[in-house]
Amino acid sequence: MLSKRIKEIRKERGLTQTDLANQFGVTQQAVAKWESSLSTPDYITITKLAEFFDISADYLLGLSDSFYPKNSFSAVKIIGTVKAGYDFFADQEELGVAPASVMDAEAYRYLVVRGDSMAPFIRDGDLALVRIQQTLRNGDLGVLIYKDGEATLKKYYHTDGTVLLKPFNSEYETLSIKGHDLNDLIVFGKVIETTTKW
Repeated sequence: MLSKRIKEIRKERGLTQTDLANQFGVTQQAVAKWESSLSTPDYITITKLAEFFDISADYLLGLSDSFYPKNSFSAVKIIGTVKAGYDFFADQEELGVAPASVMDAEAYRYLVVRGDSMAPFIRDGDLALVRIQQTLRNGDLGVLIYKDGEATLKKYYHTDGTVLLKPFNSEYETLSIKGHDLNDLIVFGKVIETTTKW
């Protein structure tokens, strides 16, 4: 289970084996052995891996299905908008904070959902907990910025040089982006969970 989860989480975060090796001062071959169960990192390295990935060591070891440590809550900033630009954080509308079961609050933001393109599953005014990252995998629910617009929450698919941003609401069209237009697409992060605010 350890080998499987190291590989899954590494890929989810958009890291190569070499990236992870450099982070921990080991060779790429060492990471490859961890992921193929040919060797096992020592307990200290496992603890550091959990801290680096911002997850519980028990989850990494397959001892728990809980991604985050129990009772580990941090105050995560709530933002109303995110706009395109070189520095997301300079262009955020901050609305306070809310608790989230994460260890590194700065790696996350709550985004207030605007509009009904993701209805009925995600509604206007809901809070989306977003892990800030620059890559997404097919089927991920992501927060993306296209051209000079504000951030949008959509299902992400990438195939044959084309990115599709799909809404849940059938009344809205899927946005297809390809060619040079891909240069105008920025991934802000991956949606981890959403919360309905009453």
